[in-house]
This record gives sequence, C-alpha cells and structure tokens, in this order.
Amino acid sequence: MKALVKTKPGVGLELIDIPQPVTGPNDVKVKVLRTGICGTDVHIQNWDGWAQKTVATPRVIGHEFVGEIVEVGELVTGLHVGQIVSGEGHYVCGRCRACLAGRREVCANTLGIGYAVDGAMCEYFTFPATNAWVHPQDIDLDVAAIFDPFGNAVHTALQFPCLAEDVLVTGAGPIGIMAALVAQFQGARHVVLSDISEERLALARNLGIKHTVNVAKHDLSSVYEQLNMKEGFDVGLEISGAAPAIRSMIDHMVHGGRIAMLGTPVQDVELDLSKIIFHMLTLQGVTGRRIFETWYAASALVSSGLDISGVITHRFPYTEFAQAFQVAADGKSGKVVMHWD
Repeated sequence: MKALVKTKPGVGLELIDIPQPVTGPNDVKVKVLRTGICGTDVHIQNWDGWAQKTVATPRVIGHEFVGEIVEVGELVTGLHVGQIVSGEGHYVCGRCRACLAGRREVCANTLGIGYAVDGAMCEYFTFPATNAWVHPQDIDLDVAAIFDPFGNAVHTALQFPCLAEDVLVTGAGPIGIMAALVAQFQGARHVVLSDISEERLALARNLGIKHTVNVAKHDLSSVYEQLNMKEGFDVGLEISGAAPAIRSMIDHMVHGGRIAMLGTPVQDVELDLSKIIFHMLTLQGVTGRRIFETWYAASALVSSGLDISGVITHRFPYTEFAQAFQVAADGKSGKVVMHWD
C-alpha cells in the first residue's frame, strides 16, 4: 500500500510502498478515505527542532483521518465492517492514575499517532478499537477528517462558559476559527478573533465571525468602544502560541478573567506574573480532547447546525502531497484535506 513516510532525518516526506498492517485481536482496520494536514505534520515535514527531538524515523505520519472499517479483530465488539470512523489520536496506557480514574486525556504515558507511533496517512490504517469514533453514515467525509482539530477547538472553547461573555480568540488558523465559531454558537455576547494574517481573518469573516482585528495594524483596545466593553475580555482562547499574542491577551483580560491556552510556543515566553496574580487571572492549559466526551460534544454541535465545512479551503489527492503541504504551511489557507479514495 502507499503511505506518506518520514523515511529519514531531514526536510521532506516520501510516498512509498509499505506492507499493509496486520489487524490485531483488539484492533480495527480502515480503508483511509480522507486525511487532514496538521501543523504537527508540517513540523515533521520541515524537520524542525521539535521534530528532531520527538520523531524517530522511519515514521508514517498523520493523525487526522476518516475511513471505512474493512476488518475487525476477533475480540472487538460493537464495531463492524462498513462503519465510517475517525480515531482518537492518542494511545493511552490504561494503568496510570489518570487512566484508572477515567481521565484518559491526561494520561501520563500518552503516545501520539503519526509521530510517536505510525499514523494514518496511508491507504490502510490499523488502530485500537477503543480509539474509534463512529460517525453517522451520511457525514461529510471532509468534515469527518478534521474532527481531531475540531475537537481541539471544542475542548478549548468549552473550558469556560461563554454565554453572554466577551471572548477573545488569538490565532486565526483553522483551530482558532473553529474555536471562535464554537464560542459564538455557545451564545457569547461578543467574539473577537485576532491575527496578523489578513487572508485568514477574511476567511473567518466569511464564515460568520463578526469581529476580527489585525493586530499588526490595530490595537485590541480599538474594539472596546465599538462593542460597549468597559474593562476587557471575560474569556480568552489562546490558539496562536505566539509570545506577543499571549502577553496581549493577558493585558486585555478583565480582572478575574479566564484563559484557556492551546497554542504551543516554539520558544520560551516571558510573562509578567504580577499581572496574572494581581489581576486574579486563571490560566488553563489545554491539549488534545477529552476522550470521548469532546468527540460527543463535537458531533452534537455539528448535528445541531454548527457548520465548519467552510474552514476547509483546499483539497488534494494524496499523490499531490507536496503541493498540499506547501499550501498548509503558507499561513494563508484554512484546513487542507487530502483524498485517499
């Protein structure tokens, strides 16, 4: 079968033939239909400092996917051939304190697919049945392929109640846009999305985000009078991982404000801790998704009318992976999906 592989250290990926995976007694095998390109995949393609420290080669990459079950292990119950599924991208140990307490999302021994273990950018993918999420048969396959990053957005946006609150979202990449959409869907009074990419801010406006700020041109406080805000934002959703955005968010929070932090900085960030202390701010780190409560919430949001399909701006056959990765890395696009069928 064809698979997209980081075959050796260095920049680049290769589309090569590898054997089909064997389905273990507790596994399911899927024919992969769609995969989304994540920032993690771009890091691996570029072989940056994070990838060099984290990824052993050779490694099949990719953790955003949807496929059709073609085989189930002999001990698997509740799943059958023909179902459309995605997969939770973290393999957990099942034995640490968090796992035994049913809090698998904070497992101390998590292995991420596509970088710690082989991933799903291949024609057939086998993974533990306990990681499978079954979609409705009529789901848009492109949307199903991005339920992993959509789950990141949902998990972040649901950290704190947004009803009637003023919400600041920093970072207008696909996850930031989806987080802003979820905050609006929750009934936030105002949602403001900030970034330095005019292309991505324009995409956000086209998808229904009413208030955007290009912070390369305007200060965030410029929206206060327009939105009848007095003291700052009640809830912050930090998606960018950029040091200036993090510091600016802290500066623009109301006293007692709450910040959910998903964006991962690529370098050390200096913060004025006195502002956090004396402004009585709450900073909540967020990663991944709650297993599987966030998946349920994401499915419920889509079935209730939240449309995230417009976040997908580019689609490529997997054979054109080089162009797909180039678009995904340019900082101007929305989500990029590759078709494997």
